[in-house]
Amino acid sequence: MLSFFKNLFKRSALDYHELLGRGAVIIDVRTAPEFAQGHATHSINIPLNKISSQIKQLKEQNKPIIICCRSGARAASAATSLQRAGIEAYNAGSWNQVQAKIAGKR
Repeated sequence: MLSFFKNLFKRSALDYHELLGRGAVIIDVRTAPEFAQGHATHSINIPLNKISSQIKQLKEQNKPIIICCRSGARAASAATSLQRAGIEAYNAGSWNQVQAKIAGKR
């Protein structure tokens, strides 16, 4: 059971520079009030409970998607849903981590 949780939150090192160079979209899946309190630069807010209704539009963009939230749990769920739909999606963990990685790279 412990390994399940380790794998759920495990993220390999993402190459943000490469993904952003390919036009990656950063999606924050927290609620609108959480997003309003702070978010990664250039990220858009699509709450987790609405991500499935946006799959068609996201797929049409044909761009990698970097997903973040507060801790990575909701991002993991969203990434899995998007990957199942054939979208290149990555769980980047917390929005703070994303912000730190992209600062000055866009």
